[in-house]
Amino acid sequence: MNKFVEMQLFVTVVDAGSMSEAARRLGTTKSVVSERLQQLERRLGVPLLVRGRKMGITDPGQTFYAHCVRILAQVCEAEDAVLDAQASMRGQLRVAAPMAASVRYLGPMLARFAAMYPDLRMEIDLSDRYVNMHDENYDVAIRMGNLQDSTLVAWPITVNRHLICASPGYLAGRGMPADPAELSAHDGLLYGNREPQGTWQLLVNGQLESFRIRNRLCTDSGHQLLEATKAGLGLAILPTFLAADPIAAGELQIVLPACSPSGGVVSAIYRQSHRASPKIRTLVNFLAEQIGDPPVWERPIRAELDAIGT
Repeated sequence: MNKFVEMQLFVTVVDAGSMSEAARRLGTTKSVVSERLQQLERRLGVPLLVRGRKMGITDPGQTFYAHCVRILAQVCEAEDAVLDAQASMRGQLRVAAPMAASVRYLGPMLARFAAMYPDLRMEIDLSDRYVNMHDENYDVAIRMGNLQDSTLVAWPITVNRHLICASPGYLAGRGMPADPAELSAHDGLLYGNREPQGTWQLLVNGQLESFRIRNRLCTDSGHQLLEATKAGLGLAILPTFLAADPIAAGELQIVLPACSPSGGVVSAIYRQSHRASPKIRTLVNFLAEQIGDPPVWERPIRAELDAIGT
């Protein structure tokens, strides 16, 4: 078997996490994938994978994978160098993006991008759940927050600023907390994907500290969290792409601005084996231009953010 084909097969198996999923992606059978991997291991004289209920990768396999990714990326870059950029904007592009940020902002941006490239077939998954790039075969995902998977390549776009917020009605009845230690006496509205146990990680004098707050409501929907906050049910940590307009309209107020939690960054992420293809590069450059830095959603409260040094 051609060595480049061997490399692509091995990289696909590692990215897929199983031979059956790799076979599906390659359009062949699990037995064919298994046989070709065994041939590769016999040729190299070392085991590359650990077979079992959950597939693993050996140390030689990790080394071989890293080299394969680099070599295949260079081959693709060589091909891209002789292709017209517009001509490469065809075929399929699978994108995952968070629902909460897509309703008002990312959704329309992705629609405009699709309209610019009629030969590009886009599949867009909008969900606030954490997308596993290795298991679900997306080309690129837009992620809000801190990145934990070091095997993925991240392309930062802008800051993902978060603020503690409450409605004027709630604060009139319960008081404005002057210190994060007072949070334990307040009702908390919690984002289940980030803070299911009712513990907030806040910056105090440059140090990250944990503070408990009563669990009044917990949801995995950013929009539900926003509506509960506007309804006066308690305090919530909200991203500015949800909170900025209600703050500008007087429906929400910023609480403990000096202790605003870190929201990480807005990033485009993709697998190393996909490298920044022309389609990915074009999409991310488009989103970066559309979003801006500082991001477009912060324009209504730019003065407030500048005043508190955020």
